[in-house]
Amino acid sequence: MLRIAVPNKGSLSGPASAMLHEAGYQQRKESKELVLVDPDNEVEFFYLRPKDIAIYVSAGKLDIGITGEDLLIDSGAHAESILPLGFARSTFRFAAKPGAVKNLADLAGRTIATSYEGIVAKYLAEQGVDASVVHLDGAVETAIELGVADAIADVVETGTSLRNAGLEVFGDPIMRSEAVVIRRTGADTEDAKVQQFLRRLQGVLVARTYVMMDYDCRAEHLDAAVALTPGLEGPTISPLHSEGWVAVRAMVLAKEAQRIMDDLYALGARAILTTAIHACRL
Repeated sequence: MLRIAVPNKGSLSGPASAMLHEAGYQQRKESKELVLVDPDNEVEFFYLRPKDIAIYVSAGKLDIGITGEDLLIDSGAHAESILPLGFARSTFRFAAKPGAVKNLADLAGRTIATSYEGIVAKYLAEQGVDASVVHLDGAVETAIELGVADAIADVVETGTSLRNAGLEVFGDPIMRSEAVVIRRTGADTEDAKVQQFLRRLQGVLVARTYVMMDYDCRAEHLDAAVALTPGLEGPTISPLHSEGWVAVRAMVLAKEAQRIMDDLYALGARAILTTAIHACRL
């Protein structure tokens, strides 16, 4: 039975469980459930603190897990990302009082407060900057005001909380992160159960990214229409009862669907429809 770690709380928990449900796996109904067995799919899910997942996976106690790429790197565990999942995206950056620190080199000899000391220490070492890193749990914005640190390193989304604390970002982003599937470094990548799990999640990702588009088109405009909707291996084309017309079906990127519909209509295509894709295998 495949043993999988899933975040039990925080911004990773809800989207991870939703994706697993879309992939056809049972998911817990109560937040107090720590273990759930899905006998139909031969999978056992363990709901753990996101920061601990990489440790359990690297120790070989669990086969794979879902966690944040930032948490994976910060843990220093012998585990690696094998599939990005496209949610819980974030950017990790330095911040300080306006004008206090202009660039990364200015951090030499100073103290940086963060909840992710593993990431920050690794980045500073790679950049050749000798600075002290102090670990703080939770919000770190007040560390400078209270004299604990000269700068902070934290996840930045809109930057509103930093501005409210009188801080501004500086330097290049330390890293960009998202939710990922991880496995122990050196584990068997060809394990059939792991591959099936990954295919299911990849199917969800594709289904979320694409829509199915159907339309009718005059035969003389078909080449131009197909150029707009090439599909994956090629569109499906069928003759219609009306002479000179064909029906076309192809997968298109959801974010481009409206533009493509406009262009098809301008070509003379009609009965243009889009439908959601709930699952797929490529």
